[in-house]
Amino acid sequence: MSRLRVVILGLSITSSWGNGHAVTYRALVRALTRRGHQVLFLERDKPWYAHNRDLPHPPFGRTELYGGLEELRDRFAGEVREADLVMVGSFVPEGIAAGGWVLDQARGLTAFYDIDTPVTLGKLERGECSYLAVRQIARYDLYLSFTGGPTLERLGREFGSPMARPLYCSVDPEQYFPEETELRWDLGYLGTYSLDRQPAVDRLLTHPARDWLEGRFTVAGPQYPADLDWPANVARIEHLPPPEHRRFYNAQRFTLNVTRADMIRAGWSPSVRLFEAAACGTPIISDWWEGLDQFFTPGREIFLPASPAEVLTILRKMPEEVRRTAGQAIRRRVFQTHTAEHRARELEAFVLERQTQVAGQRQAAGWSTAVSP
Repeated sequence: MSRLRVVILGLSITSSWGNGHAVTYRALVRALTRRGHQVLFLERDKPWYAHNRDLPHPPFGRTELYGGLEELRDRFAGEVREADLVMVGSFVPEGIAAGGWVLDQARGLTAFYDIDTPVTLGKLERGECSYLAVRQIARYDLYLSFTGGPTLERLGREFGSPMARPLYCSVDPEQYFPEETELRWDLGYLGTYSLDRQPAVDRLLTHPARDWLEGRFTVAGPQYPADLDWPANVARIEHLPPPEHRRFYNAQRFTLNVTRADMIRAGWSPSVRLFEAAACGTPIISDWWEGLDQFFTPGREIFLPASPAEVLTILRKMPEEVRRTAGQAIRRRVFQTHTAEHRARELEAFVLERQTQVAGQRQAAGWSTAVSP
């Protein structure tokens, strides 16, 4: 494919503090630039991220911060107009206004990149979405969704998207891979605190830790309430920057994947943590959601216990050879279909598909005009 000029308006690429967007954008932008595309990432300069930037100057593509909508329009109107593809991400501050400006200015294709699709659709139904308006969905050439399955059909049927496609999260194999290190924990979890995820964290990690005091457990991530009663054998890590994720996964015998309630209801919503751990060859214990078995094979590549007792059976009784084999199997699966390179290629294919559709529609419109009496 010929070189693309891509502009992305995203929540953050410079700070992973309290959000999973940065990791996704870093992997995608890195892969796109490796494939020869010119990428400009535009990030609203917000205090929360400004004080917690773990990658202030990404060494791939070009990253620019802007202070508000007026500055965005003044500084980057030309680049938005001339881009082959402009992507507006979910949870971008003042995203409705920013997206409307993009839709009015861009001469190339436009896309909404939804890293939070079930959350977004819920907000739209309740009239609470601040970063996307229902009326805009039909105007975006592409709706790129972190959620696949039936949600894609719904985006077209109910919201009028001309082309909804899955662009799942991914992993960079140069950042995540097995490495020799001490196995410090029997089971670990990496994730920002979320009220709807905590019951599953308790069921699949906290309760097993209470029942197996000799076991070693850990939970890494910010925003957990100070009054949570963790067992003594659960180590807490407040924040783990992305450069330390690989070592964290490799130091676990098993890692835990827990999914937001909205994503469980929608199904087909793999998390970036799932792919990161898999790329490290760390066996995964997970909750269940529809479509998970299309990404990984239960019982062979991923384990889906329903109770604390089943978790402990896996942790305490699974033969080491079986554990290692599961880690190797899930790692192979990720490298076959879920790397950042795969996502870059998929995006290229979607762009080409939509460009072809638009060209055909314009040709048909021109022909109809030409033959009209």
